[in-house]
Amino acid sequence: MATITGIPADWPADEPAARAVQDALRGRVVLDETGPPPGAGPVTGIDVAYDDERDVVAAAAVVLDPDTLDVVEEATAVGRVAFPYVPGLLAFREIPAGLGALAALRTDPGLVICDGYGIAHPRRFGLASHLGVLTGLPTMGVAKNSFVFTEGELGPERGSAAPLLDGTEEVGRALRTRAGVKPVYVSVGHRVSLDNACAHTLSLTPVYRQPETTRRADRLCRDALAAL
Repeated sequence: MATITGIPADWPADEPAARAVQDALRGRVVLDETGPPPGAGPVTGIDVAYDDERDVVAAAAVVLDPDTLDVVEEATAVGRVAFPYVPGLLAFREIPAGLGALAALRTDPGLVICDGYGIAHPRRFGLASHLGVLTGLPTMGVAKNSFVFTEGELGPERGSAAPLLDGTEEVGRALRTRAGVKPVYVSVGHRVSLDNACAHTLSLTPVYRQPETTRRADRLCRDALAAL
């Protein structure tokens, strides 16, 4: 049964208020920790699905064993959409339900992998960073598409990587997880290094382009939404 979540009383209701929250919290992002290496502990995928006609969002958190990629525990949460769609502010739509799903877990989530961005964000505070600061958990983002940054060239082989650049600053990496297939876009969220985030991404993609954490969470949140 899914946890029912509400919108926090102090949740920003408009774009200026949300930007102010990002500005206030951005300085709390921890970038000098490497985080747990692959295989050292559980990994958790978090994702959300929307039904805009009913103004409903469903979030899923799926904990995987890092060696077998078997599901250890999973939880879902549903609630009202907490914020309108604004590029760069998607975290404000997703986080209340996402926090509900994480809170419903009995298992230590370990490293949390978000379907989105961390510091590869115009204000260096995407979903993975925001979630990491609020929970204190190590977090990283693996996005399906590039956002607004320059992408370097990368080779066709699995494991090939190229920096995502904002001017001369590396904010993430394009990483090919399957030979000859479009890369994913990895960025640091909170309390994990970029090298380690890329290593985790490769360990979680033995077959498919996207990490198993994201694939399992995506399926579960869609099922939770369909069951409403």
